[in-house]
Amino acid sequence: MKNLPVMVPCVLCLAIFFARPTASATTLRADITHVDSGRGFTKRELLSRMAARSTARAASLGASAQAATAPVASGGSEYLVHLGIGTPSQQAVALVLDTGSDLIWTQCACTASTCYQQALPVYKPSASGTFGTVSCTDPICGPKGGLQNYGCSKDNLCRYGYSYGDKSFTIGTIVEDTFAFKGSAVPSIRFGCGMKNGGRFTPNESGIAGFGRGPLSLPSQLDVNRFSYCFTTIGDQGSSPVFLGTPDNLGANAQSTPFAPTPASGGTSSFYYLSLQGVSVGKTLLPLTASGSGGSGGPIIDSGTSVTIFPEAVFQSLREAFVSQVPLPVADASASPIPGMLCFSTAKAADPKNVPVPKLILHLEGADWDIPRENYLLEVEDDKGTAGALLCVVILSAGDLDMTIIGNFQQQNTHIVYDLQANKMNFAPASCDQL
Repeated sequence: MKNLPVMVPCVLCLAIFFARPTASATTLRADITHVDSGRGFTKRELLSRMAARSTARAASLGASAQAATAPVASGGSEYLVHLGIGTPSQQAVALVLDTGSDLIWTQCACTASTCYQQALPVYKPSASGTFGTVSCTDPICGPKGGLQNYGCSKDNLCRYGYSYGDKSFTIGTIVEDTFAFKGSAVPSIRFGCGMKNGGRFTPNESGIAGFGRGPLSLPSQLDVNRFSYCFTTIGDQGSSPVFLGTPDNLGANAQSTPFAPTPASGGTSSFYYLSLQGVSVGKTLLPLTASGSGGSGGPIIDSGTSVTIFPEAVFQSLREAFVSQVPLPVADASASPIPGMLCFSTAKAADPKNVPVPKLILHLEGADWDIPRENYLLEVEDDKGTAGALLCVVILSAGDLDMTIIGNFQQQNTHIVYDLQANKMNFAPASCDQL
């Protein structure tokens, strides 16, 4: 097998229902739930968990951006997709939804010593009547098929290997089987039968469902021209929808921005890059250098990063703009739930929910994304547990990394369409739980 590259999974918790489409003629739907939904965390705990996953994912994305081959980054799951594999009985799997990678894979035919622990039973190929192998002479088994690390087993089967920026990995065989969604089944989906897997995976994850640009991703195999999602408020117990083959009409308030080309240096072909031309905090237009607009690692629109991340220089400018325009004292660093995150003390505020705050607008090519207040500010407990004692700006610094990532906290209650055919992103405000 060739040397394993650094690869990155982007992430989402889902329950999908759709049938085999003919091109993009049919709209397919999947329901998603956030990994922390309904688990009883306080807002401070939620924010801490989101920040930890975002930091880990950014580090993995940064590592992948420096790799010479198409990669995938890990960092803990955000949303999982629940579906079944095989016939006549369906074997349940829960796959991380990842817009930053292409390969679909699940733990398969492995033992306790070769796989990480998972809550669901491991997929057994022998229990399926529609399971099939893929020869190493198949066009899919190689770079043209989207595999950068591949090889041939002694029985002429296509082998693969992915190594992640955080040292997570999966090694196995490319196979095919029927994927079952609610009320429907899709035959001959190609995916990885991961026989040796380890690293930053949790027991509620069976593997990963890639939603990237390559031929092995789920949108590509379903032959849809576009897909979309709409995240309900993080912390709610309700589900969020994902659509494949989304209709064009998002309503009168829809905007669109073209996807930017993959950077010639340090870019990853599976990612969805945007052209960020500026950031406004109220009356202040932040100065953006080449680094601030994304650098070698972005800007990326990402389902698998919780909190938006800016390069350190941009983050500091953003911090200064908020401090100068929010009429509240900056909280002590010891009270903040996240080191380096800007939080204000609401102790002297008559009504923290109505404190005047500046708007946050991302100026994209052809569109101004006016981020709703609740998508960048969060009232959280202080270090003594006092409810609503802090008003935190939910944005992080990339530290030493030269990258910008637009995270899913900033995407809440926004219907976001990845139009693959027109190579653009459409978006509009939405009540996601009503779609």
